[in-house]
Amino acid sequence: MNISASSPLPQSIDNRQWLLERYPEGVVGPEHYRDRIESLHTELASGEVLVRAHYISVDPYMRINHSLKPTYNEMPHPLGTVQAAGVVAEVLASSAAHLQKGDWVEGMLGWQTHARVHHSVLRKLNPDLAPVSTALGVLGMPGRTAWFGLTESGRPHAGEVVVVSGAAGAVGSLVAQFAKRHGCTVLGIAGGAAKCAWLKETLGLDHAIDYKAHTDAQALSDAIKSLVGGVDVYFDNVGGSVTDAVIPLINRRARIVICGTISQYSGGLDQPELGPRFLHHMLYQRATIQGMLARDYAHRMDEMLRTVGPWVKSGEIVFEETVVEGFEKLPATLNHLFTGDHRGKLLVKV
Repeated sequence: MNISASSPLPQSIDNRQWLLERYPEGVVGPEHYRDRIESLHTELASGEVLVRAHYISVDPYMRINHSLKPTYNEMPHPLGTVQAAGVVAEVLASSAAHLQKGDWVEGMLGWQTHARVHHSVLRKLNPDLAPVSTALGVLGMPGRTAWFGLTESGRPHAGEVVVVSGAAGAVGSLVAQFAKRHGCTVLGIAGGAAKCAWLKETLGLDHAIDYKAHTDAQALSDAIKSLVGGVDVYFDNVGGSVTDAVIPLINRRARIVICGTISQYSGGLDQPELGPRFLHHMLYQRATIQGMLARDYAHRMDEMLRTVGPWVKSGEIVFEETVVEGFEKLPATLNHLFTGDHRGKLLVKV
């Protein structure tokens, strides 16, 4: 066995973990998790790799996976197990020929400080292409979601109007930039004047609207209409009243991409809020609605990286990261997704 560690490892190391202890009915927080330290044996079988986490992801799908009602998963996240999550980690030791001590990898390793896994669940990273943290953002699952969600489901054409809700988030901020690269007029919807200024001044969007500055869906709809008239592609990360505002503005043959409905997750996932019925708009405009999940395009990750990677390296794509320091802050940080206390990709640095 070709162990790449230059010095002997102890027989075991302390591995700190966050276990899902009970399912949230509303806002998720530390009370739904339990902090545990386990003894992790370091002896490697053939093909195994020992890694130490550096960046851990928090994502909206985690709250979906807590639901007891049917979702895209057959079962909710099992209680008493490590919260599933994407992780960027450093290799401490390896019995896999293509991974050496000091290499950087990404994988679904969960909320834990260390892991011993088979190399097949890891993706080797190139730190010369971009900061390794981007493997959880623009060059990871959010980037894959944005690229294929827009290009495959949204099918934008130059000159069309694209509206993106949650436009300052990890996925939305990339969708908006990709749409601009397709020659579209892009309007981003976000919460707060500072985020809207960032969308226009830094990302180069044509328009940005603060949904919090409008009293109801009709007022928001009027504001959108005054700027762009109709909508050809609506990329929805939010749902709720924001979507109620956009749907009546769709043009003939519009495409609506349902990527997320984060406004419904904290308490509304099992009992969604009721809103105006909109199917008649779909009929009148012969429009389409399509849901999309990043997992549907996992096998095309390399394709996305070949396209988007050079843009990131050259600085043509702006990516934002909100990094929270401290493994102990993971459960509280997850709730930041639902309060809007971040911009771009939200990460915890271990």
